[in-house]
Amino acid sequence: MTADPIIRDTERRDLPAITAIYAEAVCTGTASYETEPPGLAEMTQRWQALCDDFYPHIVAEENGEILGYAYAGPYHSRYAYRFSVENSVYIAPAAQRRGLGRALLSRVIEMSEASGFRQMIAIIGDPQSQVASVRLHEVLSFRPIGVFEGSGYKFGRWLDILLMQRALGPGSATPPREREPASGRDD
Repeated sequence: MTADPIIRDTERRDLPAITAIYAEAVCTGTASYETEPPGLAEMTQRWQALCDDFYPHIVAEENGEILGYAYAGPYHSRYAYRFSVENSVYIAPAAQRRGLGRALLSRVIEMSEASGFRQMIAIIGDPQSQVASVRLHEVLSFRPIGVFEGSGYKFGRWLDILLMQRALGPGSATPPREREPASGRDD
């Protein structure tokens, strides 16, 4: 009997599986514009940096296996952007088309709102090939805000980037409550 996947905070023990899922995406797809998959040490460093600044980072687990992960991180390093986050969602190929992306991204949205963030940005590489990702974001109330044409080159072809945005909580309708990131201000 198979248990339903659970959505939970990422733990250090999940990082080898996350590294493998991301490596597959880097090596075979155009959702990420990295061309060499980062190793476990780099992925651990990235995860730790997000945890240190209290950004959400979660996994979908079923019967002890990590099927996918999602997180929100800083949209940009400049201090004025501190209320905006960028989201990422990656699902293992064998676990795709099961609703895990929606479950993970929905939870990241909830966690980001609870943390006082006001805008979420999706940067979707190669939107012509990433139709499922575009649709996922549309279903969760993201709207397209622009395209960077031919801004990436991978697998011998130029790729576009689609930007999509979603307000979190009251969005930009009211001033935010101050949120000081652990890394402090830029100068």
